[in-house]
Formats: sequence, structure tokens, C-alpha cells
Amino acid sequence: MPFNIPILLTWLRVALIPLVVGVFYLPDGWLQPHDRNLAATLIFIVAAITDWFDGFLARRWNQTSAFGAFLDPVADKLMVAGALLVLVHLDGGRCHPLFAFIIIGREIAISALREWMAQIGASKSVAVSSIGKIKTAAQMSAIPALLYNDVLLGAIDTRYWGEKLLWLASVLTVWSMLYYLRKAWPLIKEKAGNLN
Repeated sequence: MPFNIPILLTWLRVALIPLVVGVFYLPDGWLQPHDRNLAATLIFIVAAITDWFDGFLARRWNQTSAFGAFLDPVADKLMVAGALLVLVHLDGGRCHPLFAFIIIGREIAISALREWMAQIGASKSVAVSSIGKIKTAAQMSAIPALLYNDVLLGAIDTRYWGEKLLWLASVLTVWSMLYYLRKAWPLIKEKAGNLN
């Protein structure tokens, strides 16, 4: 297993995931509700920054590796899934369970599709698209907004905007999944035909 600064940042992101969840389960009296929300939001934002920074450094320093390419998306998916699951539970549901199911289910399905496409040497067919990038931006904005769950700077209702962004992310999630499946469908049909 290679060890360098980009991989260290990815491992840091993995380590921050339980902290985002765990801050809400600290004993009563340790933190006020607002402080819990703020702490979880800041931890998530730090984790999200490491997501951008590790890839940037790996490319800049020419430290990309097969292990880093594996660990980075795993860390991303764990971070998003952990945050969504805690949001479903908080305050009777800051996140609708259907949105969490759509986003987490899509990640599992597309990860499996990418793995299969890589095995047959066609991974470029399901490379990240612009739709996927917009979806990721929407969900990575929605999650900290919902974790914060308050009025920011006396004017921005983060819960309201977080719900809207999560709705948008869910729509884009389905759209991007259909896009990837459509790109992969000819190969899926071809391989299925070869099995008959």
C-alpha cells in the first residue's frame, strides 16, 4: 500500500466520517444542539475539502496510484452515506428517507457497474460526466446545510436551501445513473448475448 500526503488526506477523510455522526450522540450537556450542528457541519466541510485537495495534490505531485484511485471514491461514498443516514434520523428527519435511498442506492449501483466495466476493459465508457459533477456539487452543498439546520448570517435558512439542493441532487442522481446505464447498455447486451 503506497503512503503519501494525498493518501493520508484520504485516510483522514475516512477517520472524520464517524466524527460527523458521533457528535450527535455525545452525552447530553456536552454540547448544545446548535453547537452539535455547527461541529458536524465544520467536520463535514473539512472532509469535503480533503476530497478536493487529495486529488489535486496527487495529480500535481504525480503521486496517483491504483490504491488511491480505489480508496478515494470509497471514502467519498462512506462520507455521503454516513451523513445522509444521520440526517434521516435527526429531528424526525432533516432528510427524507427516499432521497437518502436514491443517493446511496445509486452509488452502490454505479460502483458495481464501474467495477464490471473495468473488468471488461471499458471503464472509460462510465467515466465521470458533467451531470455527475453537478450532482456531487449539489449534494455536497445540501448536506452541510442540513447538518447546520439554522439561519446563517441572519438571512439564509440552511434547512430550506439544503432540502431544495438535496431534491435537486436526487433528481440529478437518477439522471446521471440513467446516463451511465445508457452508455454501458450496448456492452451489457453484448456480454449477455455471449452468455446465451
